[in-house]
Amino acid sequence: MSANTFAVQSWCFRHFKDNAKVAQLVKEIGLSNIEVCGAHANFNDESTFDSVIKTYKDAGVGIVSIGVEGLSLDEAAIQKRINFCKKAGAKRMSITFNPDHMPDNFALADKVATESGIHLAIHNHGGYDWLGSTRMLKYVFSKTQHVGLCLDTAWALAAGENPLKYVELAGNRLYSVHVKDFVFGRDRKPTDVVVGEGNINLTELRDALKKVSFAGPLILEYEGDVENPVPALTKCVEAMKKVF
Repeated sequence: MSANTFAVQSWCFRHFKDNAKVAQLVKEIGLSNIEVCGAHANFNDESTFDSVIKTYKDAGVGIVSIGVEGLSLDEAAIQKRINFCKKAGAKRMSITFNPDHMPDNFALADKVATESGIHLAIHNHGGYDWLGSTRMLKYVFSKTQHVGLCLDTAWALAAGENPLKYVELAGNRLYSVHVKDFVFGRDRKPTDVVVGEGNINLTELRDALKKVSFAGPLILEYEGDVENPVPALTKCVEAMKKVF
């Protein structure tokens, strides 16, 4: 895996509302790719798409993915997000589903993924999330053909599981990885830390990804230091480049 497969989640920069500033910060931490979330793009308003995409393009920052987006049964709303991806050249969308929409949401996601060519990847958002466990993901994969996984390593830890098991489970349906690290207090409350300084072994993660021939983006996510995340994110980039 080369450095150009590294990206950062725009949620890390949620304190900054101007996309030009966010793009500048992406470059400051040593990266040139981003996954854009709803904090920095209105995916319901197609008239804003060109401006957002142009801002990042002009700054030399590629948009590799969007999300996390909650997919409903509103196919028109999903299509808007697909349109953003296509305009931006993004091949992936990290997603989640409302359990009240089962199983129709699975069929619709399969249909959209097949028709668009965009990889739809479930984000496992921890133990409180109905899609946070490997057991539930295995069920979803058994009911779909084209829905994959955007593994969040820290939220896998929060669900009490080993992130490497998610890699093994998803296999060639692992479409992206949020590389994120937690430490936990006695109350089980998680705290973000620089990747590799908490409970994530980056070398083991790298080796597990190689075993499944993972070719998607490694998207850094650090939610601490909201007003000034650059120092910690810079350390995250340095740690990733040493291992990957």
